[in-house]
Amino acid sequence: MSAAHLSLAGAGDAGADDPIRRRVLGKLRTRIVLYCFVLFIINYLDRVNVGFAALHMNRDLGFSSTVYGLGAGIFFLGYIAFEIPSNMIMHRVGPRRWIARIMVSWGLVSCGMAAIQGETSFYLMRFLLGLAEAGFVPGVLLYLTYWFPARDRAKATAGFMTATVLSSVIGAPLSGWILSANPTWFGLAAWQWLFILEGAPAILLGIVTYLYLVDRPQDGRWLDAEERAWLIATLARENRDVARTGSHEFAAIFRDPRVWVLTLIYLFNAVAVYGVVLWLPQIVRSIGGLSDFQTGLVTALPFAVAAVGLVVVARSSDRTGERRLHTALAALCGGVFLGLSALAPSPLAGLLLLCVAAFGVWAVLGVFWTLPTQFLTGAAAAGGLAMINGFAQVGGFAGPYLVGWIRDATQSFTPALLALAAGPVIAALLCFALRLRPAAP
Repeated sequence: MSAAHLSLAGAGDAGADDPIRRRVLGKLRTRIVLYCFVLFIINYLDRVNVGFAALHMNRDLGFSSTVYGLGAGIFFLGYIAFEIPSNMIMHRVGPRRWIARIMVSWGLVSCGMAAIQGETSFYLMRFLLGLAEAGFVPGVLLYLTYWFPARDRAKATAGFMTATVLSSVIGAPLSGWILSANPTWFGLAAWQWLFILEGAPAILLGIVTYLYLVDRPQDGRWLDAEERAWLIATLARENRDVARTGSHEFAAIFRDPRVWVLTLIYLFNAVAVYGVVLWLPQIVRSIGGLSDFQTGLVTALPFAVAAVGLVVVARSSDRTGERRLHTALAALCGGVFLGLSALAPSPLAGLLLLCVAAFGVWAVLGVFWTLPTQFLTGAAAAGGLAMINGFAQVGGFAGPYLVGWIRDATQSFTPALLALAAGPVIAALLCFALRLRPAAP
């Protein structure tokens, strides 16, 4: 069956089932997406709060820009090492237990970041944090495919991914406030308390997750019998359709060139995402004259715009059913405006251009994850999502380290931002060239 036939069939089915579909999706958004969104806010905050801690930590521990950039990026090496094994374990033992385990682990390590005393311990704890977090994002993305029909997946994914930007909208002022309040209880510095206060919620929510989540629609007793039957039948039909033209065995992902192209697309976009998010507080601080709290407020602005981009582009993609061009154009917008922000004539103009860049770069995240599930299902989906997200974190390592190295070499953020801008542009070109389905016979 061709992609067009599948799309028309799905549209017809949806029309016949609109009332029940609306009821089911309303419950899924409240019960699953909203909860996973909250978890991801905590996750992303613990991943990137080192950017704010660095405002004081680098001075206290004598870290250069290169040392900080390497430590910020080394997180992703640990992340890559355990990403695929983590998702395959989750596919086997179930999301409820495994996501809860991940959260408690990363919460403990995040709090432990307060104990770093030099370069070696900084590198070690960031690496361990990556190991602990590995599998959370692809695990939740896989979990969403257990519950959401394909035509509604982009909005669900965007709802979850919006946490990456709202985490910074919330976390940037919060981190700035903690540093400004300068707590020194028990002889610890403000940046150490930042790690402890922002890491503890992950441990508590990990326990809540074990009690709250259910693994599959068959276990969703908050759906009535009719809703549960409709959802199970819809997902089963879609999985059969994908299996006819796609891959469902784990080994297949390594032989499929589409998986590798998607990995490169996400990798090059991640160069910009993490290069910006882990350095933005210091970029804003370099403007001069801002307190810690004011730095937090200004840092939050691009992420607020990025949240709009995630939602708007995902809604457009779901409405039209088109995925690839939405992803490519969002990446192209992000790369072009990130480059323009580096060349802006004033800090205000640079900030405004950076906001537009954030709109594009982060909009990629909501639509992109609908692409691999067009041809992967079962164990291949579990491994494929983890492989794409895991190997693409090389971009998360490269972006922060590249900025630090260029900053030390040039004493300027301008060439660093230009280097980051190349990533989304390359991602867009790869996406334009991507062909997800073989040509119809």
